[in-house]
Amino acid sequence: MPVTLDAIDRHILRVLQRDGRVSNVDLAREVGLSPSPCLRRVRLLEEAGIIDRYVAVLDPAKVGAGLTVFARVWFKTQDAEVTLRFGEAVRRFPEVMECYLTTGECDAVLRIVTADLHSYWRFQADHLTRIPSVLSVKTDVPMETLKRSYELPLR
Repeated sequence: MPVTLDAIDRHILRVLQRDGRVSNVDLAREVGLSPSPCLRRVRLLEEAGIIDRYVAVLDPAKVGAGLTVFARVWFKTQDAEVTLRFGEAVRRFPEVMECYLTTGECDAVLRIVTADLHSYWRFQADHLTRIPSVLSVKTDVPMETLKRSYELPLR
């Protein structure tokens, strides 16, 4: 259930989403608080689980993960056990960045990163299609990334 945030909390979260390494002094200045109350608010947001964690965002191409693909997956059957086992399997693969169970044409959509198309082909052949519940996989390869954001819209 969503937590009620005031304007200052939302401002703090917007700044931290842009720069998780901002100093508390700079954050306080940006949101119009003194450092001590600002830090207290950040700690409360962390304790409430609103701030889940702080991460470094890497340039995929510079670390050998320059290809992103979207794999649409169809299951052999659709029951709770199949879904559970599929989820357990994809969580083990570091190439799978995101996995969503879906309604509509396919059963799941995965965002997968690899070094190149050959590496993806090997991943699909050696791992993805060998998951027992997978009936078929269709892969979409984006030609260009027009937008990539990690900031949730806060209103």
